[in-house]
Amino acid sequence: MRHRVPRWIFLCAALPALNCHAQDYIIDSARSHAEFEVKVMWLVGIRGDFGLVKGKLSVDRFHGTASVDAEIDTDALHMRTRSYENWAKSNEFFDSAQFPKIRFVSDSFPLVRMNRGGDLQGMLTLRGIEHPVHMTIDASDCDDPLRGDCAVEAWGSINRSQFGMQSRRGALSDKVQLRFSAFVEKHDTDSGS
Repeated sequence: MRHRVPRWIFLCAALPALNCHAQDYIIDSARSHAEFEVKVMWLVGIRGDFGLVKGKLSVDRFHGTASVDAEIDTDALHMRTRSYENWAKSNEFFDSAQFPKIRFVSDSFPLVRMNRGGDLQGMLTLRGIEHPVHMTIDASDCDDPLRGDCAVEAWGSINRSQFGMQSRRGALSDKVQLRFSAFVEKHDTDSGS
């Protein structure tokens, strides 16, 4: 007696091995950046710009989802004055010597949010402490941010006390605003990059 195996079983078995629906994009460090702002006396904002953001955006076109894994170099921080920079890099705030990286790993999110905007959930690791955060992706300025024509913008806020930043509580707000601007480019797996 002969058993016939449906052809679709072979196709389903081959798809995971082919991984034909997943694509990785790298964050273009030369054009991307992140910013923070914390209020002094809850009135005046002190801002800083992180000049080095790197990571990747993983796109699953089959499921219509994406996820991001980004790192920010805390030592690449630039502020209005050198004294502000030194303070923000000190152990009172980011503690760059001990914790040189901030990392954000998003949950999977619908790919259409890269164009339309929407919620972005994930885990932020800052000063070696990991907490869930909620970010918002802004609607895109171009038709397809995956072509690298425009930045994907996201913003949100954290409470610095959750990440061990306890100093100057009488003068500094606990709330820290974060903003990310990331350009992506397709990751070329053939060139070994």
